[in-house]
Amino acid sequence: MHCPDRPGIIAILTQFINANGGNIIYLDQYVDTVNSIFYMRVEWDLTDFIIPTDKIADYFNTLYALPYNVNFSLYVNNRPQRMAIFVSKMSHCIYDILARKASGEWDVEIPLIISNHPDLERIGQQFNIPYHYIPVTPDTKPEATAQQLKLLSDSKIDFIVLARYMQIIPQEMIDRYKHRIINIHHSFLPAFIGAKPYHAAYQRGVKLIGATSHYVTPELDAGPIIEQDITRITHRDTINDLVRKGRDLEKIVLSRAIQKHIERKILTINNKTIVFS
Repeated sequence: MHCPDRPGIIAILTQFINANGGNIIYLDQYVDTVNSIFYMRVEWDLTDFIIPTDKIADYFNTLYALPYNVNFSLYVNNRPQRMAIFVSKMSHCIYDILARKASGEWDVEIPLIISNHPDLERIGQQFNIPYHYIPVTPDTKPEATAQQLKLLSDSKIDFIVLARYMQIIPQEMIDRYKHRIINIHHSFLPAFIGAKPYHAAYQRGVKLIGATSHYVTPELDAGPIIEQDITRITHRDTINDLVRKGRDLEKIVLSRAIQKHIERKILTINNKTIVFS
């Protein structure tokens, strides 16, 4: 939730939970002192909560959101979120995602993989996840988008991860899954654009490389940033070293972003994120 900052706001908002028999098990808050905005994320146990689950939002809206100008989102953590993976030809990110799922690190369901190439179908078979090959060309993009959206709807997908999916996401999909499509790319953009950013960076003698994970918006690679990281580079590193180190970063940065999204610890304001601890 977020609202204009004022003295005692934490006590005011948590009173709703305490007064109705809830037990707070997590609370993190942040005040933007420049714009005087208060942000908070709170979890509570519903075991002894006296308000019916389907009425909580209405009660909170009437008693607190309207009087105190609070913008809020409410989620009941009663089932794993359902994630779709989009992929093209590079396998490092999707292998990392599926390994984390298989090891039990993430409480998430992955009903399907969608790709514009058939190359990685073996990965779907390895993890027993349906793999849907949908070619995308300038002429077939509307039909491909319609197929993709139907698959996502039929599978009741909550959010999408672009695991190095090398296609521009259409406006219709962005609108339907606003702030629910997570992308990963190297942090050279926009300094080293094109198909071989690591080669270009090598020619410039860079001293660090990085990766950025963000939500997808209509402006290419300019959505709200969720996670970033870097690693140092020296003159001894070859192009292959840069590619290897870059892919390692992409995997870890993407996984951190997915983790925060699964935990619902990301609050998006305009084109910026507040990522709670």
